[in-house]
Amino acid sequence: MKAGMAAVLVFAVTMSVQAKDAPSYEKGVLMQMESAACGYAEKDGKTVAGEIFGTDGQHKNTKEMLCQEYVLQTERITYRIRPKDDKHPVLLPVGETAQFRIHKDKMLLRVPETDGKEREYLVVSMTPRSDVALASRQPAQ
Repeated sequence: MKAGMAAVLVFAVTMSVQAKDAPSYEKGVLMQMESAACGYAEKDGKTVAGEIFGTDGQHKNTKEMLCQEYVLQTERITYRIRPKDDKHPVLLPVGETAQFRIHKDKMLLRVPETDGKEREYLVVSMTPRSDVALASRQPAQ
């Protein structure tokens, strides 16, 4: 009886391990990269001594920050995406094929021609491709 329970337990464990499928990826082409405004960086002119003695002016140095924004074109949809990691964005090769999957509220993208690592991107916009919609409406002759 114990041998039967052990066999059932081993079978159940192996089935649960095999049940997890590898993630499936969609393919798209990185069409272009643009620099888009994504906020401001402020630098104060304050020092500790100036705060204590009251000699610092209220001068702030404000600089507009630019983020990389990519256009990823698939069979039916054009995505505009930005890297989620603003501090260390990776430059993607324009014109190359990228693999991606959507997980919860982010896009996980990898480019096999580079290092193949999966990185997180924010989807800024999604637009259906008009050239595919026009081709599907026209009757075949």
